[in-house]
Amino acid sequence: MTELLKLSDVWVEYGDKIVLEQINLTIEEGAFVSVIGPSGAGKSSLLRLALGQEAPSRGKIMLDGVPLPPECGPDRGVVFQHYSVFPHLSALGNVMFGLECAQSPLLAKLSGAARRQAREEASQMLEEVGLQDNMHAYPAQMSGGMQQRLAIAQALIKRPRILLLDEPFGALDPGIRNDMHQLITRLWSDYELTVIMVTHDIGEAFKLGTRVLTLDKWRHDPHAPHRYGAKVVYDIPLTRKREETSEDGIAATAPTNPSDEGGITIDRIDNN
Repeated sequence: MTELLKLSDVWVEYGDKIVLEQINLTIEEGAFVSVIGPSGAGKSSLLRLALGQEAPSRGKIMLDGVPLPPECGPDRGVVFQHYSVFPHLSALGNVMFGLECAQSPLLAKLSGAARRQAREEASQMLEEVGLQDNMHAYPAQMSGGMQQRLAIAQALIKRPRILLLDEPFGALDPGIRNDMHQLITRLWSDYELTVIMVTHDIGEAFKLGTRVLTLDKWRHDPHAPHRYGAKVVYDIPLTRKREETSEDGIAATAPTNPSDEGGITIDRIDNN
């Protein structure tokens, strides 16, 4: 695989509080990286760095070997746990909005052939996420799962290379969550995405990911807990690949590793 995103000695600090420290991480193109760890370990901060929403306090981030600017670009899409959809727009309008902003940044409005093209692309994307029968419905008329499908369609309409997911399925019922797992796995494969997903659900992390990272504080000072940040303490590569999917979009076989019955190889990061 090709190296896509690289973080070198990255720190995130707010005043005298250290959130992340000494993050050295390389993510290859096409990977599905699950990020787990306790609350406050900087998982969402890591996503904001990759999105360009936030710049590191120290260190550098490279995308395709070029410094990542501290701004959100069209090559990165994001889906949050709380549905980031516009309540005053229909499903079709929500998905079209990204195209309208890109092509008409001042007015965010298209007309004529450009609008017809945007409408067609948005309709196709809604079909991809299973909302073809609800394209004229408004978010208030949709279930939680449907709203999250809509948020995914919003994120993918610009054809990003990297999809960032911040607890995207945490608020969903188990049955709906399983449907969303199948959807995101299929889209990851069909659109050849690189996915970075933050989750508190360890089962979900291993079910979907090709790699699982654990963020946690590796040093603790009871007198100054804010002075130490989180690092990558475990990096667990899984053997599942994008091609190894069944018709329902989930891995056809469990990850296997000849040297480990559980199918995983655990790399403990040496912090010394």
